[in-house]
Amino acid sequence: MQESAASVPAARIEHWLDRLQAHLPTAREWLLSAKTFAAAMLAFYLALAAGLPRPYWALATVYVVSNPLTGATRSKGVYRVLGTLIGASAAVLVLPLLVDTPVLLSLFLSVWTGTLLYLSFLDRQPSSYVYLLAAYSLPMIALPMVQSPDGVFNFAVARSEEILLGIVCAALVSSLVLPGRAAPVLEARFHAWLNDAALWATGLLRSESAGRPRDAASLVSSHRLAADVLALDQFISHLRYDADSQDLVRISRELRMRLGLLLPTLSSLSSAVQALRGSAGGMSAALSERMDEIADWVAAPPSSEVDARGLHLQQRLRALAETCRDEPGRTDWDDLLRRHVLKRLEGLVQLWRDGRALQLMMAQGRLTPGWTPAYERWTFSPAERHHDHGMQLFSAASACTVTFLACLIWIFSGWSDGVGAVIMCAVTSCFFAAQDEPARAQLSFFYANALCLLIGLLLLFLILPAAREFQTLVLGLAPFFLVLGTLMTRPNFAVMALGLTVSLASSLGLSEAYSADFGVFVNSTLASVAGSLLALLWTLLTRPFGASLSLHRLLRSTWTDLAHTAAGRHRGDLGRLRARMIDRLAQLMPRLAAATGRQGTDGLSELRVGLSAALLQREQLQLPAQAAREVQAVLDALELHYRRRQRLPMAQELQPSRQLHRRLDHAVATIGPLAIAAVAEGDEAAFARRVDAHEVLHALAELRLSLGSTRAEALQPDQGALA
Repeated sequence: MQESAASVPAARIEHWLDRLQAHLPTAREWLLSAKTFAAAMLAFYLALAAGLPRPYWALATVYVVSNPLTGATRSKGVYRVLGTLIGASAAVLVLPLLVDTPVLLSLFLSVWTGTLLYLSFLDRQPSSYVYLLAAYSLPMIALPMVQSPDGVFNFAVARSEEILLGIVCAALVSSLVLPGRAAPVLEARFHAWLNDAALWATGLLRSESAGRPRDAASLVSSHRLAADVLALDQFISHLRYDADSQDLVRISRELRMRLGLLLPTLSSLSSAVQALRGSAGGMSAALSERMDEIADWVAAPPSSEVDARGLHLQQRLRALAETCRDEPGRTDWDDLLRRHVLKRLEGLVQLWRDGRALQLMMAQGRLTPGWTPAYERWTFSPAERHHDHGMQLFSAASACTVTFLACLIWIFSGWSDGVGAVIMCAVTSCFFAAQDEPARAQLSFFYANALCLLIGLLLLFLILPAAREFQTLVLGLAPFFLVLGTLMTRPNFAVMALGLTVSLASSLGLSEAYSADFGVFVNSTLASVAGSLLALLWTLLTRPFGASLSLHRLLRSTWTDLAHTAAGRHRGDLGRLRARMIDRLAQLMPRLAAATGRQGTDGLSELRVGLSAALLQREQLQLPAQAAREVQAVLDALELHYRRRQRLPMAQELQPSRQLHRRLDHAVATIGPLAIAAVAEGDEAAFARRVDAHEVLHALAELRLSLGSTRAEALQPDQGALA
């Protein structure tokens, strides 16, 4: 008994030690922190040697631009230089003109901040950092010089030199000391994303083949894959700043496009198989066998033998599709469902073959000469984005307003150090404006500024007075900055760690000689605390709606886009439409997963409707007159359906009208015989040059599945349609 009782405290101690070890910095985090600190001290030393007036700006800049990836450090540094130069140029031009009218100067600074912030929203690439920096660099450079506007040029030049020095030191250390290349990280990410896609695909194929519900892991993988597709572009953009990465950029973009196309392909396959299983004909044994074979092939590790099996599976699917054409009554809905399932399975095999080939090329670091993609049916440009201009304008206007309010408080309060509050308010408002709930990050930033006051007092008045030389100064700063540096790569602490290191580096006012002033330090630090607090309170007051509003606006913009697509507004712009819809889906999925209550959609069904409607708009111009009228009737009813959907509450689902069902059935019954007649006459190639009737049939089937209409009314075609 005593031994058992003694083992309980020992087990608890071991448990707590394990938890503590799990939270301790890793060797990689210590290495990154040491590299960043070394670069910061190098920048500070060179700034002192060059006689720059504010060498601590070079130190702070290193922490702002440093990243585990060398390419990201370089790119962020380039963008920071450009943004600073834009802001500095504006300060040199504007301050002498408006310095005698403080309110007008404040208004200009605020409008500048809001306008450049809005431009950063429109970019949605790492290069948006240029606009973001320019947004708050103007007040950061202009406002401290309102008492001596004649010196603004020298001040702006010094600021630019110190920032450039910090960037060069950060890039130099990152490149020379165990550089972190983006390619291996991206390769690991792609491997993880392909594993998620494989888990989703195999779970779907095996469960649907056996008639079982999908397992939870497969569902989670589908949500994770959709959300992570959006993050790929950030990594791809950094590849341009890595040496010898041009092939990797193209490989990554090709792979990103196929991951995006996997989403509608797998969603469509799931709906089609479920509908086929519930139909009168049901699932054939041959089709179930093909699905199991594909699931085994997707789950198998890559090899030359496995890749050859992919081509063999594709050929077997086409052979099975030919047998469907030879069956009696092949124009009915059940047969169309079977052919639709086979087409989606073939698309999945093609996408997976391409994905494996591209993954191998990425591991080799080069694009295989003469490589021909297996999947060439759809393409889209990842550069096309969905923008919620209403929310973006609101966020920019909010930052503009609170910056102007901070300026007015500073002017009429007569607080000389209040300029720091204005600058920090602008920085805090801009830095987190793109988030659905910026108040959370702003609260962390506020805490960082408050902690900066306490840590700064400890450093400035207890530790640094003992630092007589540069080496002892480095030793005094090292414990604080090294520990904070390990937290900068952890999502839960990144905002606070970054805010604390940059604020601490700036507020200490380090220079050639120790010259601490208690009043100056407390006043300047309190100004930063006040500025971040004002931005936080303003956000809580003006943006209480959280992520739910963004979700609802995304859904409504999706339905608006679908109505416009059905009306023919995107007829000549299919590649951009696909890219915008996939980008919107990637924004929707994490918000849908986090939302409470019913939202009336899964996001994927709307994507499939949009792609199908766009295809019908493109192909109907080549159809015979009667068939074209049937397709136009479907599109008109589809537009009306989504116009009605926009007017309903989010949680309320709108079932397709009977009119839309009938028009879909009429179109299928009319166009089906046209495709069969082309095959029967042996003129399929000539017919395909005018219109791919089979593609139109699959698009109509996709609409019925996406809209939840799976039971045909078995309408016969109008005899005039075949004339």
